[in-house]
Amino acid sequence: MAPPLEHGEHISGTTRRSLLAGVAALGALGAAGCSRVATASTKGGGELLDRLRAAGVVRLGIAGEIPFGYIDKNGDLTGEAPELARVIFKRLGVDKVQPVPTEFGSLIPGLNSQQFDVVAAGMYVTPERCEQVIFADPDYQMLDSFIVRKGNPKGLHNYKDVVAKKAKFATGTGYAEIGYAVEAGYKESDILIVPDQVAGLNAVEAGRVDVFAGTALTTREVVKKSAKAEATKAFTPTVGGKPHVDGGAFAFRRTETNLRDAFNAELRKLKKSGELFRVLKPFGFTQAEMTDLTAKELCGG
Repeated sequence: MAPPLEHGEHISGTTRRSLLAGVAALGALGAAGCSRVATASTKGGGELLDRLRAAGVVRLGIAGEIPFGYIDKNGDLTGEAPELARVIFKRLGVDKVQPVPTEFGSLIPGLNSQQFDVVAAGMYVTPERCEQVIFADPDYQMLDSFIVRKGNPKGLHNYKDVVAKKAKFATGTGYAEIGYAVEAGYKESDILIVPDQVAGLNAVEAGRVDVFAGTALTTREVVKKSAKAEATKAFTPTVGGKPHVDGGAFAFRRTETNLRDAFNAELRKLKKSGELFRVLKPFGFTQAEMTDLTAKELCGG
């Protein structure tokens, strides 16, 4: 996800506002069902998996963000994380998944206050988040890409290029790309912040900015129908002077190591068999987004 809204970029013209309006219809369902969430375990790695098997259902915290976890126009739960959850939890003996829609910033607090059992929102694994929850290993990795005018007239291929060529730069609210640009030497106060990559595409097409930065997946999706803009080749941003690759994963309460470990075991099988890619491919993921990164690596050791 990701930085707070990096997993909230929107594809095919869907806006965050309209998407959240759609999940609001399920908000009452999520609130009403909170009392049925399995209570927290406190010893021996937790007993949540056993309780979920007994209940036959796992409640997923989602943030209404395409393509990671959202309610579609028919009112059905979908996205790369919910679809993956269906596969893995069925293998673990839990046949049903139920969504609990919330804002992205409320996912970790909601998990830790037992409003749902697991975060299934494609959340980026970061050292700061690792202090609050435990993560499964990433089910995908993500590089950055730019939206630029057709032909990329300024030759912008990375953040250093943006700085060197004094390009007008935009990215989304709360995106990790803000920090990446600043680290490269771009003045933060000069960055145009827009709601999402659809607004970023519009800004590039209108000539208000030279470049919009987002994830490789969402930039390539949003420009597909554009006659004026294109996405650059994916690239690796620099963090602390070193190349940095983001990875998104499921999050669990820190006491629930048994559930996390069981989830990881099934995830590894899916990676080995190639089934993981088949699950994620319909949501725009490519082989370039498949990864062997571990949560331990991204948590900083």
